[in-house]
Amino acid sequence: MSWRFAFSTLGMPGAEVAEAVRTAEAHGCDGIELRAHPDEAVHPGMPQRREGEVRARIGGAGLEVSCLAGYARVCAPGPDGPVVEELRALIGLAARLGAPSVRVFPGGPEDGAAHERIGAVLPDLRDHGVRLLVETHDSHPTGVSALRLVEPFDPGEPVAVLWDALHPWRKGEAPSHTRLALGERLGYFQVKDAVAADGGWKPVPPGQGAVPIEWCASVLRGWSGWVSLEWERAWHPEIPPLPVALEGATEWFARWRPVGV
Repeated sequence: MSWRFAFSTLGMPGAEVAEAVRTAEAHGCDGIELRAHPDEAVHPGMPQRREGEVRARIGGAGLEVSCLAGYARVCAPGPDGPVVEELRALIGLAARLGAPSVRVFPGGPEDGAAHERIGAVLPDLRDHGVRLLVETHDSHPTGVSALRLVEPFDPGEPVAVLWDALHPWRKGEAPSHTRLALGERLGYFQVKDAVAADGGWKPVPPGQGAVPIEWCASVLRGWSGWVSLEWERAWHPEIPPLPVALEGATEWFARWRPVGV
């Protein structure tokens, strides 16, 4: 079993890919989770020439794209067409960038809508060799609730759950329960830490907050996949720059990563 370490470019809003690559190299990362958003250098609709440059810059440094972090909401109210179209655009972009997975959000109460929309893009996922990851987030923050969105699909299909360390725990689901619920459907893990502040949660470097990331690590033993730091500086510009959080994340990763297997 093995883990591979990355960070999300959510932690360095507006930065060029070259800066993300230098940061990854400086901290011994294996890859970079690329935020696909109109405010960033990487997004659906970017020039094809630029796609090639991004892939070459990351690959040339011996790094990989761990995931393309998209913002499609598979449970969102409304017609299926626009959501399916957005999913297909993300899947195509992921394939061209060499990303093995696309992260999406639940974003609504309708499990059935998610099943229809994910089912509609299964051929695209298979054809491109890309996996769809539904994050434990917003309307489906726990492992149990996120699992409902992927459970109808055969375990062999390219559909899984991304476990965000914060959200299941803040909703009362212990890490051991999240891991047990997801089982073989766990496709990716985002490490993060936070403290309660102003009725919500403020990001802090891993190891300095209330999120039980040591517990998370202990139940992840025996699992293989990408472990990525999500540092939400795009939403919290007052927090320190990404390298500050990466120090704590890399220490946590080095302490817990499986060795000798």
